[in-house]
Amino acid sequence: MNAVILLFPGTNRERDMAIALEKATGRKPTILFHRESALPPGTDLVVLPGGFSHGDYLRCGAMAARSPIMPAVHDFAARGGHILGVCNGFQILAEAGLLPGALLRNASLRFLSMDCHLRVERTDTPFTNRWQQGEVFRAPMAHGDGNYFADGATLERLEKDGRVVFRYVTPEGEATEAANRNGACNNIAGIVSENRRILGMMPHPEDLVDPLMGGTDGLPLFESIAETFATA
Repeated sequence: MNAVILLFPGTNRERDMAIALEKATGRKPTILFHRESALPPGTDLVVLPGGFSHGDYLRCGAMAARSPIMPAVHDFAARGGHILGVCNGFQILAEAGLLPGALLRNASLRFLSMDCHLRVERTDTPFTNRWQQGEVFRAPMAHGDGNYFADGATLERLEKDGRVVFRYVTPEGEATEAANRNGACNNIAGIVSENRRILGMMPHPEDLVDPLMGGTDGLPLFESIAETFATA
């Protein structure tokens, strides 16, 4: 599997993402600077990692969404390519129109840096097939603008079509207001595109893929990706 990690000015999670991908797939991903205009031949997966692209100027992800590499990412998506966006990567995907909705300031108006718990809502996606339906896992969050928002019609469509794949919950799996620390609509932590091949999520599974990191809760996401391409 050939994975490409996009690097924007201010990105700071590209190495964490590279470690997670290599651990799951056995292959080192390519790190590609945003000023390139084409993806490497044979790209299977494009990853937009976390950070503060362009210093979060204007809106988080707004400038990165208009980087020279993004037309190639749009073309890749149109051909059915697989894309993963985490934290700032989710913000970029939303700003680029590759996923619906927007990521607003946290309801507390404070930067949140802490662990949270997510419930797996779908296991029939390329990113979640190594989990069990309803399974709860721990993931670090580190964002100031992670409050997922969409209008009522969009939320209804996402829920009806089963495109919400991760939801903020208590350790026991309850989607409560207290567990929803950034105020996201419907406790939404991650969604997929209509064809299930683009995933955007706010917490950082790449930061829990080894016991030395404090746990392996996030590893199934990357193992799911590896299994998807191993059986393709």
